[in-house]
Amino acid sequence: MFGKQLVRDMISRSAENETDRRVFLRSAGVAGLGVVGAGAAATALAPSASAAGPSDGAILNFALNLEYLEAEFYQVAAFGKTIPDNLTTGKGTRGKVRGGRQVEFATPAIGAYAREIAMDELDHVRFLRSALGGAKVARPTIDLQKSFTAAARAAGLITADQTFDPYANENNFLLAAFIFEDVGVTAYKGAAPLIDNKTFLDAAAGLLSVEAYHAGVVRSALYQKGLQDQARAISNARDSLDGKTDLDQAIGNDTTANLTPTNAKGLAFSRTPGQVLNVVYLNPESKGRGGFFPMGVNGSINRSS
Repeated sequence: MFGKQLVRDMISRSAENETDRRVFLRSAGVAGLGVVGAGAAATALAPSASAAGPSDGAILNFALNLEYLEAEFYQVAAFGKTIPDNLTTGKGTRGKVRGGRQVEFATPAIGAYAREIAMDELDHVRFLRSALGGAKVARPTIDLQKSFTAAARAAGLITADQTFDPYANENNFLLAAFIFEDVGVTAYKGAAPLIDNKTFLDAAAGLLSVEAYHAGVVRSALYQKGLQDQARAISNARDSLDGKTDLDQAIGNDTTANLTPTNAKGLAFSRTPGQVLNVVYLNPESKGRGGFFPMGVNGSINRSS
């Protein structure tokens, strides 16, 4: 039997907004929690003190938007197709994926890395959608074409009249992947303190760990290929987007590798959701759309800082 406080916390932290709280409350009654009673129901609809910040549902939906982006990028690069339509539905406006094609990998190992990461990211989408249930957001519109050119120009990898195709060869693919992977790690690191539900926190830790493995693979492959200068340019561009603090780290130079970006204590650094959106929107100002998400992301956490 569930106590009033537990039900109130479950609903407040699992729902993304007031409408979701009502849906969850009705679901609780159907599931046999009618013992709560009308008085507790009214209390449960009011956000608890712990719900002053973004709810766990809002945070997981924010993560789901990022996983949609990564899954689409890797699925197209590794297999030449987008994720299945049945994994794109949900709340908000469902968008399409623009651009992209399968990469012809010259190095078998890098092709194998791409395929493994692609399946991991698809599993992340499945997992978060399952965890969120009816509260999950739809896949927003994702740009895998113009966005990379804009990012490459911002980094100085190409001139204003050139275009950057991340699918042209494996070097371009790795540089494009570098844009995402480090951001994913710092996003989960930054979101972890905001999550109240221990089950969700454990899941976020698992997702962070996998993203860190992916980032390590990409950083190592870039270093082995001697793409330190290009990676440094991307790192500097991310730093110029996410705020005034110098957070980002490149992969090192010809003599010294920096494959695990950490602070003086050996810890990974964090980005706030707003800082993450600054990077993926490709704009250092507070915006609601742009870059890889030309129509913005779905869910209540949707504006950059």
